[in-house]
Amino acid sequence: MSSLIRHPKNFWLGFIFLAFGIAAIVIGQDYSMGTAARMGPAYFPVVLGALLALVGAVGVARSVFIAGEAVGRIHLKELALVLVAVLLFGVLMRGAGLVPAAVVMIVMSAYAGPRFRIGKVLLLAAGLALFAVLLFVTLLGLPMPIFGPWLGAE
Repeated sequence: MSSLIRHPKNFWLGFIFLAFGIAAIVIGQDYSMGTAARMGPAYFPVVLGALLALVGAVGVARSVFIAGEAVGRIHLKELALVLVAVLLFGVLMRGAGLVPAAVVMIVMSAYAGPRFRIGKVLLLAAGLALFAVLLFVTLLGLPMPIFGPWLGAE
């Protein structure tokens, strides 16, 4: 007995995109849409959700016609590390500042990968933290603490 789905990776990727797109459209229905010239608060999430749902529908449709490989093992430890890294960034941002929060997030996220090398990761974290400071604080003027009150900087 053959399965209707010939490319499980495309199917699940398309399904996830379709689900998030439909969710954005449904959530956006509570706000006013506006027009293309005068966009309301629902305009961007609904249009983006529709595009995401369209991409998802194409992925699901392709999974029926194009053969491909099965989905491999799900790496739960790695997923958890990246999720905790992003959550820690949010917690550390206000108290520790942009630089420490970015460094912690980058190091923890990199640790989830199979080729983790502490020296390279610390260089990457320092470079990306510097880039974030230059972009968000210097160029865009966002009121983000570079080093926060937890580190003695106010």
